[in-house]
Amino acid sequence: MRYLQARVTGHVQGVGFRQATAHRARELGVVGYASNCDDGSVEVGMSGSHDAVTALIEWLETGPDSARVDRVTSEEIKPQAWSDFRTG
Repeated sequence: MRYLQARVTGHVQGVGFRQATAHRARELGVVGYASNCDDGSVEVGMSGSHDAVTALIEWLETGPDSARVDRVTSEEIKPQAWSDFRTG
């Protein structure tokens, strides 16, 4: 299992980014969350197999067609007990 927290900057709020991220994460079998931040970025916590988490990070670098992603940063985090992927 791999546990990451990512920060996505660009035009990523108000464009369905969190919902699209949740949809893609569920397709990949990744659990965690996507949440808007006060600075206009989106924070994404995730856990899953190495390949699934890597695939979600790669997807975040583009996001949905309605978004413009400028940058994605990520870091390993301690294990979490997520059971689904939520938006908030």
